Amino acid sequence: MRKTKLSHMLLILTCILVVFGLVMLSSASVVKSFEHKGNNYYYFIHQLLSGAIPGIAVLLIASFIDYRKWKRFAAPLLFITLILLILVLIPGITVEAGGARRWINLGPLSLQPTEIAKLTFLLYLTTWIEKREKGIKDFNTGFLPFISIVGIVCFLIMLEPDLGTMSVIVFSAIVVYYIAGARLSHLALLGVSGVALITLLIKTAPYRLARFTVFLNPELDPSGIGYQINQALLAVGSGGLFGKGLGRSVQKYNYLPEVTGDSIFAVIAEELGFFRIIFLLILFALFGIIGFTISKRAPDFYGRILAAGITTWIVFQAFVNIAAMLSLVPLTGIPLPFISYGGTALLVSLSAVGILINIGRQADV
Repeated sequence: MRKTKLSHMLLILTCILVVFGLVMLSSASVVKSFEHKGNNYYYFIHQLLSGAIPGIAVLLIASFIDYRKWKRFAAPLLFITLILLILVLIPGITVEAGGARRWINLGPLSLQPTEIAKLTFLLYLTTWIEKREKGIKDFNTGFLPFISIVGIVCFLIMLEPDLGTMSVIVFSAIVVYYIAGARLSHLALLGVSGVALITLLIKTAPYRLARFTVFLNPELDPSGIGYQINQALLAVGSGGLFGKGLGRSVQKYNYLPEVTGDSIFAVIAEELGFFRIIFLLILFALFGIIGFTISKRAPDFYGRILAAGITTWIVFQAFVNIAAMLSLVPLTGIPLPFISYGGTALLVSLSAVGILINIGRQADV
């Protein structure tokens, strides 16, 4: 892989994922769009206008801004994000769905602060770690402040609640912390604490316990809590090797919940089949390879950990979403990057890729 092509390859790869996502969203959302909005392509048009077009514009702008300049805005951006995470808990300005309060109502548009937090928290964390590079191994000056910063953000996210987003943020933070030179003993302590926390969260929320139980036994309660995963597996299995054809999904006809959100991969598998789905998996794998190569070649410590954090976030989220649809991990409700419906998620993800491309440009020199 030639150095001069890293940033260009990432740009092309991202554009392919976005176009692919728009095509598949157009197909997966047609029934839901007509029933809810009276327009077959409402969700496609909304994603295009509120996410894809402004997102690509921001990506291109960010790709030409020196990534080091984001350090001066890291603290203010995180502060604004924390305010938004608090505002989303206030009744009256919140859009509630499925028992969760994750969106702020802005009239015709809605804003999802947890998606913004993925980027702003990462910018702040990497800036904070860079300033304490030499003391990152110390328990008092490195480990305790690290878990405090992560804990504050995760606490607000879990008040919504949003375990999936919390998992993505925590995993990305731990990878950044590890690459920065954290002690293995501290990472082990994080691992044990994380398992204990997730166990507690599962036991204290009946719906999470039910999801975990269904994960262990998918045949349990197929018409109740196990309905979504069973319908997803049916969609994936019925796609076979070559799929039913683009636009010919049966599950999107109100059988499979969240066809435009976290279940969209199941619809893609049903329509395109196993062999074509491999293409999507290869795209995300290439994203990871290019992103971590940029991290390795970054001109400084800050660029290295920031590139690793962004790459981990995108790839890990894609893995969790796809694995959940295949019943390899419990359902978490997180979207498939660049593909699932959500203007905020797409806009923020493309902004992060723009920053990653800028690191790649400077790594290419």
